[in-house]
Amino acid sequence: MRILIVEDEPKVSAFIQNGLCEEGHAVDTAKDGQEGHLLASSNDYDVIVLDVMLPLINGLVLCKRLREEGNAAPIIMLTARDTIKDKVQGLEVGADDYLTKPFSFEELSARIRALARRGQSGKINLRPQIADLVLDLQARKVFRHNKEIVLSNKEFSLLEYLMKNSGTVVTRTMIAEHVWDMHFDTFTNVIDVYVNYLRNKVDHGFEPKLIHTVRGRGYVLKV
Repeated sequence: MRILIVEDEPKVSAFIQNGLCEEGHAVDTAKDGQEGHLLASSNDYDVIVLDVMLPLINGLVLCKRLREEGNAAPIIMLTARDTIKDKVQGLEVGADDYLTKPFSFEELSARIRALARRGQSGKINLRPQIADLVLDLQARKVFRHNKEIVLSNKEFSLLEYLMKNSGTVVTRTMIAEHVWDMHFDTFTNVIDVYVNYLRNKVDHGFEPKLIHTVRGRGYVLKV
């Protein structure tokens, strides 16, 4: 997933960023509401973690503005204020979830995963499957023909993105935007290398082959 953190406290921002990066996510950060608005408007994020008390544009105003502009990315608001009134205010301006500081990273990570997997119906599919390939998103495990396949965090994130878009060709730019962060150099061959890593683990020795190269366009996961 590609996640945006808008948080002006450096220690809190680094704490969240380091934890999410260790899980294999692509993470961008902004230190104020103005920078957060620019990034959120310029990129497609799976989840936005948004602090309420921000310089320049506070989190409530930013959340409302993003919704008015049509940005539908799931938003988790962070705040030190835990009154019912504060929570209601955050939800009314368009936030999807609300977490009070201090919080555990484990809880934040679980909420991020839940929001990212929620479809339009509001249901969460924790075990997406194509052919005999199964992703256990909660345990972050992968199985093919009931055999567990061990992936690195980045390989898992790449497979999760391909699975999410199964049947649809995804370009290298799209993969870079969702699996790597804003500082990733799209002119490197890292994406091709990781696709090959994934193909060797997911397709080698199995039938049918699921990861396909579409010449001149990108990759597609399909039977």
